[in-house]
This record gives sequence, structure tokens and C-alpha cells, in this order.
Amino acid sequence: MTATLHMLLAALLKVGAVAIIFNEIRGLVLAAPVLYGLYLSGGTAMAIWIAFCSLAGIALSVIVPMFVVRKADRYLKSKVKQDEEALAA
Repeated sequence: MTATLHMLLAALLKVGAVAIIFNEIRGLVLAAPVLYGLYLSGGTAMAIWIAFCSLAGIALSVIVPMFVVRKADRYLKSKVKQDEEALAA
């Protein structure tokens, strides 16, 4: 069962790599108006804070899913290894 989950997760990682590329393009598209607004505001403290929060949110939408999938992949790999060792013993 865990081997099937591992194979499914590996396939999702490959699909996820393509999705991350599209997500990066989306992030650039979303960041452009934020940076332009920061430029138009003259760099006030409030504009800098709002730009930072917006850009951090965009970055987190890319980083968090990658982190979760990698952790799940490591966990499932260790589970498969434990199951194989138990069957070999």
C-alpha cells in the first residue's frame, strides 16, 4: 500500500514541477503590480510594508506546497523501506 502511495507521490512531484513553473510565472505577474504601486507611492513606509506582505504571500504560495510534498515523499520512502526490511526478515 505504501509503495503505491510512494509511486503516486512521485508522479505528483513530476506534475508538480510543471505546476511550479506556471506558479512562478503567476508570481511574476502578480508581483509586477505590487512593485509598480510601490514605485508610484514613492516608497513610503506603508507602501513598503504592503508590498512586503503581498510578495511574502506570493512566495509562500510557492514554497509551502513544495515543502509539504518533499516531507511527505521522505516519510513514504522511509515507510516503504521499513516495510521491505520487515518482509525480508
